[in-house]
Amino acid sequence: MRCPFCNADNDKVIDSRPGEDGGTIRRRRECVGCTKRFTTYERVERTTRLIVVKRDGSRVPFDGASLVRGLQAAAGKRPISQDAKDRLCLELDEELHREFDREVESAEIGRRLGMRLRVLDPIAYVRFASEHYGFATIEEFAAEMVSLQNRPRPLANEQELFQNNRSEPS
Repeated sequence: MRCPFCNADNDKVIDSRPGEDGGTIRRRRECVGCTKRFTTYERVERTTRLIVVKRDGSRVPFDGASLVRGLQAAAGKRPISQDAKDRLCLELDEELHREFDREVESAEIGRRLGMRLRVLDPIAYVRFASEHYGFATIEEFAAEMVSLQNRPRPLANEQELFQNNRSEPS
């Protein structure tokens, strides 16, 4: 590891602990050359790649950036903090890698992302659902809106997550 201050390649680890997201390791380091301290984060690289089976039967490597792009498109200018979006994508990414060994259908990824969006922001969910489910008629879209309105209220911890992750209107 090169020191960001003096560019020396000689440091020692002072402290090591799991990162806040659970998927990284936070290391506090001290440069032996200039004695300045800095922090690094390490992420475990998965050796087995998850493959996404698309609707047309094609197979592509899983790309977490696709989750982020889909969520950004659905969320648009909704008052959802970037931290909440990042956490949602990270949690879904980890869940998929934990529960599926080799392949996962794109419909399953969309279903899981949609479930989380329903709790986080119903408007973002409707925007996502209109694209993901490919409604062919107004009636199909209206049926989904009725389903959304008739769903049970979020559990206390889900509602708390929703309220805590909204950004202030600008």
